[in-house]
Amino acid sequence: MAEKKVALITGASQGIGKVTALKLASCGYDIAINYIGREDDAKEVKKECEAFGVEAEIFEFDVTNVEAVNAGIEAIHKRFGRIDVLVNNAGITKDGLFLRMTPDQWNAVININLTGAYNVTHPVVKIMMKQRVGSIINMSSIVGVMGNAGQANYSASKAGLIGFTKSLAKELGSRNIRVNAVAPGFIKTAMTAGLDNNEIYQHIPLRRMGEAEDIATVIKFLAEDATYVTGQVIGVDGGLVV
Repeated sequence: MAEKKVALITGASQGIGKVTALKLASCGYDIAINYIGREDDAKEVKKECEAFGVEAEIFEFDVTNVEAVNAGIEAIHKRFGRIDVLVNNAGITKDGLFLRMTPDQWNAVININLTGAYNVTHPVVKIMMKQRVGSIINMSSIVGVMGNAGQANYSASKAGLIGFTKSLAKELGSRNIRVNAVAPGFIKTAMTAGLDNNEIYQHIPLRRMGEAEDIATVIKFLAEDATYVTGQVIGVDGGLVV
């Protein structure tokens, strides 16, 4: 019997992270569910993943806390024995015009969205290098490609992830570790709940917002099927950036 594959998804208690966890569970992956402060939601994701006949476990750690991350990754490796897929999904927004943006707003977004990805990826790469196989998928954004007024901090963090992705792809390819990024457009999540849809639709060729399932499908492709794809940024935006 082939050894099961294991996927770690950060920020997996809700939204795109949750749907990604369920998508990979449906493909037979055992799932490590990272969360912070939403234990009931994380437990529900675990239950839904296990309904696919796989093993799932929740691991609470803050991606900005290096010691907590290292302990969390060690616990995941001890529990499952390997990590085949890492999805760096944890992220926040603290929007505001740049002239009014405080250092706290800037640092919070950079620390979670960008530095958090470094913190988690660093120990995971060591595991993947020993396995000589792995797939790392970073959650970027179209605003990391084209920018957006009122989101200088968020855009910078997501553009940083693109550079991080391309650099790691070059470093790790010889070890059979692929590194790619997904750049969602406007997706129906809690983050976009307050937006004016009619205004948004005018700029999207497909004239609709995406679903979390659309993102999870591309993540599954990059994790499972795209064995000759690395260093790429896949836009999932309905044609917003063409």
